Amino acid sequence: MTESAISVQGLRKRFGDVVALDGIDFAVPAGTVLGLLGPNGAGKTTAVRVLTTILSPDDGQAEVLGLDVVRRPEAVRARIGLAGQYAAVDQNLSGRENLRLIGRLTHMPRQLIAPRADELLERFDLVDAADRPARTYSGGMRRRLDLAAALVHRPPVLFLDEPTTGLDPQSRRDVWGMIGELVREGTTLLLTTQYLEEADRLADQIVVIDHGLVIAEGTAAELKARLGATVVEIGLGDPGEARRAKSLLAPYAVREPELEDSQVRIEICEGPRTIIDALRTLDGDGLAAETLTVREPSLDDVFLALTGRPAEPSEPDEQVSTRGAA
Repeated sequence: MTESAISVQGLRKRFGDVVALDGIDFAVPAGTVLGLLGPNGAGKTTAVRVLTTILSPDDGQAEVLGLDVVRRPEAVRARIGLAGQYAAVDQNLSGRENLRLIGRLTHMPRQLIAPRADELLERFDLVDAADRPARTYSGGMRRRLDLAAALVHRPPVLFLDEPTTGLDPQSRRDVWGMIGELVREGTTLLLTTQYLEEADRLADQIVVIDHGLVIAEGTAAELKARLGATVVEIGLGDPGEARRAKSLLAPYAVREPELEDSQVRIEICEGPRTIIDALRTLDGDGLAAETLTVREPSLDDVFLALTGRPAEPSEPDEQVSTRGAA
């Protein structure tokens, strides 16, 4: 059995009357990626802050590499890297200066700092901009520099709290590629995200939390299979027809159909037979489907079914600084 690099048991945290974590449990085997999913305010960032020693829990236990985050916070910080929702580099320093500063803050041997900074600048494709102030970097470049800063001291465990929020699709894919390389090298990674494609692509295991509770866990494939439904999207001639169709299709759906403009989305069991019956019902009421899409459940469908809300990345209300792990 693979040893857990991160272990959480009965973790609780309250802010006044707000319960951020209500007794969550999960473990991350060494050398794997855990995707921590949930709507805004679900408790994801609070969990990261506890595990990286920025916050103390009210109850429960959390360990990183066998070290209790409350009893041995300094030892934990020496062994982890953290990149948050916002690039936390010094905007007035160059990329090279930022990485060298992090090396000093993490107490690396002085003779190793400059070579390590140069190595990371090369790895994250920042050599050409190495001596420019970070304030001149694009959003994608700042995020790459932030990730590089979290890796200066070669941490075996890395926490990424919504690391690609606000990035364009190409920059997001670039970061995904870098994360994949780290995992192949043996880094253990805990990733919080609202981009479900990100979790589907990167995470070995997924934990979904909502209102401070773990409401589901498993691989992406296991979570999709649990939904047990085929997704059917039917396009009608206009919104009025779509509203009529929604009412007619409700008996065939495993949950309330969704309506968006002229399209109705339903989840069904016993796929082909149910689809034929549903289309016959529409035809009998004088409604003809203009478009028909049939697909198996996605992680987005699972998220919606579990939380009752779609995953809609928005500006987070909490910040996590990369300096917290230094």
